[in-house]
Amino acid sequence: MCPKVIKFSYHKVFGSLFILSCLLLNGCVKPPKENTIVISGPFEAINLDPATTGYIFQRLEVLQTLVNVSQTGELTSGLATHWKSVDQGKNWQIQLKDKVLFHNGKTMTASDVKQALQIAMRKPGPLKLAQIKTITIKDDLTLNIELTKAYLPFPSILTNYSTAVLAPESYAQNGEVNQLLATGPYKITEFTPPHRINTQLFEQYWAGQPAIKEVEYITGHRSESRAMMVKTRQADIVYNLDPASLNSLNQASQVKVNLTEIPRTIMLKLNLAEPALADLNVRQAINLAIDRTGITQGILKAPNSEANQIFGPVLSQWHIPQQAAIEQNLATARQLLQQAGWHLNKQGIREKQQQPLKLNLITYANRPELIVIATAIQDQLSQIGIKLAVNMENSSAIPSGHADGSLQMALIARNFGTIGDPLGLILAEFSSLDGGDWGPMNWYNPQVSALLNQLPQQTNPEQYRQTAQQIAKLVMADLPLIPIAYYQQSSAVNQAVEGFSFDPFERNFNISKMSVVNHAH
Repeated sequence: MCPKVIKFSYHKVFGSLFILSCLLLNGCVKPPKENTIVISGPFEAINLDPATTGYIFQRLEVLQTLVNVSQTGELTSGLATHWKSVDQGKNWQIQLKDKVLFHNGKTMTASDVKQALQIAMRKPGPLKLAQIKTITIKDDLTLNIELTKAYLPFPSILTNYSTAVLAPESYAQNGEVNQLLATGPYKITEFTPPHRINTQLFEQYWAGQPAIKEVEYITGHRSESRAMMVKTRQADIVYNLDPASLNSLNQASQVKVNLTEIPRTIMLKLNLAEPALADLNVRQAINLAIDRTGITQGILKAPNSEANQIFGPVLSQWHIPQQAAIEQNLATARQLLQQAGWHLNKQGIREKQQQPLKLNLITYANRPELIVIATAIQDQLSQIGIKLAVNMENSSAIPSGHADGSLQMALIARNFGTIGDPLGLILAEFSSLDGGDWGPMNWYNPQVSALLNQLPQQTNPEQYRQTAQQIAKLVMADLPLIPIAYYQQSSAVNQAVEGFSFDPFERNFNISKMSVVNHAH
């Protein structure tokens, strides 16, 4: 059955607030049913295409990929039982699971997987990095994939939601997705973008029957509303909560709060095409002006999560173990700006050739702590004479500003763990001037690019780690991105939910591992 699709004409934020108000005040949802859970988070699904919003459908266990990532970061079997390369990464053989059914009841074949991958290759996503030359079918359960050049991390790319396998009937003739017929334990019954997704158990699921029969996902932009939803049992699980809400929920006996360190870093994205930001002295001054300890303790309530480099400890191959902490040093920051020719005027603002050092920073509401951190950074930069204007936008403003060049600075929370090995993402964003929507902007380091292009063919694990850490050091020396804190994902779960676990790679809500007891109000 195709999901019902309803489009709203009003602004996303107010639409979300309307739905949440309805839930909390008017009781416009049906009372919870047995073996049903309600989840709320800030994540939006604007369409059915895995290339753009597959991340939420993957978390809801609607979509599945050929390869999975375990909660400790190892690649594991997905729709493929195994994969191998006989020539150091140029030719790959993918063996598929037998008797996998799509949500329309049809059996998955190698031909279906080939079509899904070919369509994914034409859309945004890391699959383009692999430079696939040909995909051939050996038999109904075996694919051979030839790359234009060796790429040893290729299986990790097949973990990304954009490579999810859909039934042929999912696609229109132009490759657009008009219905999501996938292979997961749950199938969509209603889709109201961007606010609501309803799913139910797919009874012909190939890997057994989970306890949870129905799932309702509600998008909510306000952290306080999500916290109230889990307190009042309007939601069973909520994600991305602000520190004040966490403090309140910690006092609620029927709710358990979880904090999990994930491979996501809160950092400043800089446009190095801006004359001031093109100067390394200015970037270093900004770096030294930030009080990371104050931010992590006072705002995030997460002591010892200060970031001293771009890649956090979870990404052990890329993380530099002995990197020194970045201590706030306003005196050195002021000195660096002075050396760069930025002098204080009578208003206490740095200026150069009669041009004041004024910059715009944008951040987004999906992660409620970001706007608070942004205003703290605004104050800290004012102490060295930089005037920072802070604006809160939708998260789409980041890639939009990157694409049209209008972005000057952005405070973002970047996840480097969307594929098992982050090399694919890093290679795409750190090896050319184009950068990436959530990565560097107008920055290029030829040494970084050369080292990155060596890694896809590197077979020695220790050499791989050393090269990755060398790249990380070079990136930190140039500061195209300024790290602030390592992210701890927050969630709150009603005590009626059993078997909850948080995936640090943010691929899966693990609904199929849960059950619910005493669900009645």
